[in-house]
Amino acid sequence: MPSADEVVIRTIDLRKSYGPVSQPVHALRGVSLDIRRGERVALLGKSGSGKSTLLNLIAGLDQPSGGSIEVNGRDLAGLGRNQLARHRLTTVGIIFQSFNLVPSRTALENVELPMIFAGQTPKERRSAARQMLEDVGLGDRLHHHPGELSGGEHQRVAIARALVNRPDILLADEPTGNLDSATAGEVIEVLMAHVRRQGNTLILVTHDEELAGRCADRVLRLRDGQLL
Repeated sequence: MPSADEVVIRTIDLRKSYGPVSQPVHALRGVSLDIRRGERVALLGKSGSGKSTLLNLIAGLDQPSGGSIEVNGRDLAGLGRNQLARHRLTTVGIIFQSFNLVPSRTALENVELPMIFAGQTPKERRSAARQMLEDVGLGDRLHHHPGELSGGEHQRVAIARALVNRPDILLADEPTGNLDSATAGEVIEVLMAHVRRQGNTLILVTHDEELAGRCADRVLRLRDGQLL
């Protein structure tokens, strides 16, 4: 069995810059960190501090400008496009602030999408998506489209979609940023109940001190692209 002390995410002098070489914008400036299996880590900082950039690099959605990043011992910079797509399908689950649901698809169909790309059969997809939506409290909303759902229900569908391929690592980028406080509390409870049950490694990006303290074992603070 994997050790709880196993490092699943390691960055060394990780850097990311945008824009022209003559006037670069430095989003990350030499971030080095280790995150261990099953840890719940909050990345805390103001807008522009580099939180989402770091999350996108861990997700394989972007490439570093310098340094290295390893997930489960694999250097992400050495992976091709198809390998990075597989990384996002099976190793990490991503929960976005903006939900990113497909309006023309039902809640069930939205949750099925990652399993389609993972090559699972229609029967497997339908069963797993139904179960996951029931787990997040949406068993009576399976056939509703996003336009028929509340903001909190949108995020529950997004959580179910991120979890359905059973990734080891969950990446949550301001998952309650578009929700009122009461709904946000409900959504976080749904997410954390799954994390505690499954023992996922969680990286939560937030600017909310209270949320970070409630959800994380460890809080990492970023400012101007650097860990404090």
